[in-house]
Amino acid sequence: MRSGAPRRSFSGMDTAIRVHGLRRSFGDVEAVAGVDLEVGHGEIFAFLGPNGAGKTTTIEILEGFGGRDAGEVEVLGVDPAHATSAWRQRVGIVMQESPGEQELSVRECMELYAGLYKEPRGVAETLELVGLDAEAAEKMTGTLSGGQRRRLDVALALIGDPELIFLDEPTTGFDPAARRDAWKMLDGLRELGKTIFLTTHYMEEAERLADRIAVIAGGRIIDEGTPATIGHRDIAASEILFSLPPGISDWELPDDLLALMQPERHGGRIELHSAAPLADLGRLGSWAEGRGIEVGELEVRRPTLEDVYLRLTAEAAGVAKPENSEKKEEVV
Repeated sequence: MRSGAPRRSFSGMDTAIRVHGLRRSFGDVEAVAGVDLEVGHGEIFAFLGPNGAGKTTTIEILEGFGGRDAGEVEVLGVDPAHATSAWRQRVGIVMQESPGEQELSVRECMELYAGLYKEPRGVAETLELVGLDAEAAEKMTGTLSGGQRRRLDVALALIGDPELIFLDEPTTGFDPAARRDAWKMLDGLRELGKTIFLTTHYMEEAERLADRIAVIAGGRIIDEGTPATIGHRDIAASEILFSLPPGISDWELPDDLLALMQPERHGGRIELHSAAPLADLGRLGSWAEGRGIEVGELEVRRPTLEDVYLRLTAEAAGVAKPENSEKKEEVV
């Protein structure tokens, strides 16, 4: 179940990023093979894919640091290949690994970066936004914890008050508590109307934060949608797991439920694959009540975003669904 700031609807959206037919090759290797995508103003857009899928090449082109062989690219109304300093003032970039200014305090580092912009945000205001207090502001950057350093990275990207932020793996190495604190910070950026182009390997993070998701593999976008609908997740079959009392065989189930039964067992429990879990739960309950028995260890699980991502990327690679993609999300 996702929480946080409300998602926006992006049908007919006003676009911050528009890409059509993007291609980039390195020798005989086509790293980006005809990418099309759009990102709306004020949207958190998650760009997911395995290593070598073409993510980094695509992002470098969007940021104006990489060339392209073909295609149309527009970021904040400008082709990044011809970006001016005025355009760069509108874009913030948080790389996965940021260089550190070890000899400066957090405040001094912020003031240094603020001097690069015509109309920077206030240093204290920006540090407060990312959750760094007055005490942290006086710490030397080389003494910061991993979580504090990442907050500083985001603060440095925000000091110029950009419209668009490229955010690469923002919570790598975070413990669960620090990761959730970072998500609250990103929700705050959403509320400010910032557009965020997010890359992450944490599927929970993408689901928690993103308005929309695109998955890239082999240099192509293989699917796109909301966290709820990507990969037809919203209509995918659910698993119903349960056990029956001793002496009651699973073959005594009614025919309509037997047709859904899977051969595998999870901890000895029976598994049904159901496209209508509420209706099938009702049938199971009516049957059990009619027999005067109780169904035990009942659990209903729908595919997680991780399940869908693994299936999509495996299909794109032309291999079978990974054996370890059995994790599901409880819905009852």
